Amino acid sequence: MNFGKALEEAKKGQKIFRHNWNGKGMFAVFQKGYPDGIPCNMQTAKAWGMNEGDLFKCEPYLQIKMVNGSHAMWVPSINDILAEDWECIR
Repeated sequence: MNFGKALEEAKKGQKIFRHNWNGKGMFAVFQKGYPDGIPCNMQTAKAWGMNEGDLFKCEPYLQIKMVNGSHAMWVPSINDILAEDWECIR
């Protein structure tokens, strides 16, 4: 499927991926963010100049599972956006 359809599936809670990504087990998900805020931890407070426990508001974003098992915010490349080989993990 194309990226537009894959993004719609991600918004429904599906994990999306491409077979030609460089690592096995990688996938992306849609995170709804925290529009009403979530109490920030010490690390977030320090990074943003806030107090621990202050409400941290976050807009929706895409997150990717990396090869090493960690997670990161993710912005698709031009190649990813134009690709027609997106799939869902079912």
